[in-house]
Amino acid sequence: MTAAATAVAYPNIALVKYWGKRDEEYRLPMTGSISLTLDLFPTTTTVTVAPGATIDAVCIDDAPPSRPATQRVQQFLGLVRALAGRREHATVQTTNSGPTAAGLASSAAGFAALAVAAAAAYELELDPIALSRLARRGSGSACRSVFGGFTCWRAGAGLGPDGDATSYAEPLPRGTMDPAMVVAIVDATPKPISSTVAMRHTVATSPCYWAWSASCLQDLIEMRKALADGELVTVGEIAERNALGMHAAMLAARPAVRFLTPASLAVLDRVAKLRVDGIAAYATIDAGPNVKVLCEAAAADVVAAGLRAVETVQSVHIGRPGPAPTLRRLR
Repeated sequence: MTAAATAVAYPNIALVKYWGKRDEEYRLPMTGSISLTLDLFPTTTTVTVAPGATIDAVCIDDAPPSRPATQRVQQFLGLVRALAGRREHATVQTTNSGPTAAGLASSAAGFAALAVAAAAAYELELDPIALSRLARRGSGSACRSVFGGFTCWRAGAGLGPDGDATSYAEPLPRGTMDPAMVVAIVDATPKPISSTVAMRHTVATSPCYWAWSASCLQDLIEMRKALADGELVTVGEIAERNALGMHAAMLAARPAVRFLTPASLAVLDRVAKLRVDGIAAYATIDAGPNVKVLCEAAAADVVAAGLRAVETVQSVHIGRPGPAPTLRRLR
């Protein structure tokens, strides 16, 4: 009987960023990172084991993905099969409910969902840490979407299998904070350069990268304490400076990597104005032009209204801490 499983996973937004790998094959990061999984833009993936098939078939949003994207999924399924001691190929059906490749962590949600569904379809029993390590092999940040809420991705030590065993995500407490994250979409189209390529280029050519990377170590220490103490203002201040430092390192690359657009900067200006008006709101931006704003849940509607007033903002979405992936086994 054919085995199948469907998983739903959610994107996570890094507050202390992951940008740069020390091992490309195992997707081992230069530094650790901390993120918040949101209850927005889930990805739903169904993996069906297909005995007799000669190749893995992949469909994303009702269409065949690009050849590199297909090969990436196929390589990941090969890894799952090796761990499970299986040989059968599979079909993969994925639906993204949010923008893809626009700096909104679609790959994190996508590979977290694929890891959960593929492990179940191939009857591979994994504890949460092992599942996080598996998801990391598909997309580094996917290891954090294996958990809900605030999560820390440990950088680990070493390269290859040694590094693989020590690099995984784990959940973090959030103290008494009641956070929200307001997402301002200024451009939902795919970005012109992938995160993987932009990351590699920044590490190789930016004279500012290593200073930013070193600053992440202190940011991680301070962020963990601020989360445990429930200090949203401190969390926001660390997140905003860490994100802007990452983009500064990209701008200093040769040639520059520029994800920020005039529309992004207009949102950053509005966030600064909200703070002048007494609203604790703090921006973070990933590898794309869209801006996420951390605030107290009680202030989310006010922040959202402020962002909607920015002429270049296309849509605004209020997110709260999201759950770990859900799984449904099919037969």
